[in-house]
Amino acid sequence: MRPVRTAARAMLASIFVVDGIRHLMNPELKIDTARWVLDKVGPQLEKADPRIPTDPRTVVRAKAATDVVAGLALATGHFTRPAAALLAAGLVPTTAAGFAKEKQPADLLKNLGLIGGLLLAAADTQGRPSLRYRTTHAVDRSSRAVKRAARSAKRDAKIAAMSAAAARKMPG
Repeated sequence: MRPVRTAARAMLASIFVVDGIRHLMNPELKIDTARWVLDKVGPQLEKADPRIPTDPRTVVRAKAATDVVAGLALATGHFTRPAAALLAAGLVPTTAAGFAKEKQPADLLKNLGLIGGLLLAAADTQGRPSLRYRTTHAVDRSSRAVKRAARSAKRDAKIAAMSAAAARKMPG
């Protein structure tokens, strides 16, 4: 399954890397979309932290750089789950803004498909058990080991007590 996962991640990441490079070199392509999103969430961003940029050109370039880095991480198999989650989170406002402005269902469905693929990639544990499963089973194993050790200690104490009682009864 590994070659399939590797190829699928590379194919999924390619659109983000290519679009990210395109928007880094020419941010004007997405400035209108960024302005529309910033009109909606800009005041909340400024209230949350005034250092967060609200200039559309800066936001487009920051998202493009994030897409390139996260796309490369996803494609190369490094930090795949956080990279996929980051790409999915960045695609949500873009999808909402694009559909609200242009009302093109084909673009909406394409982006929803990409978000679905990214969510699958974010949830993929690559055949290994999840962290929750591993911790739950580690706790279960350790509690069984503690119970086993307690039973063994109780049995050893009983044997020692019987040996001491037998030794006291022995002459000399």
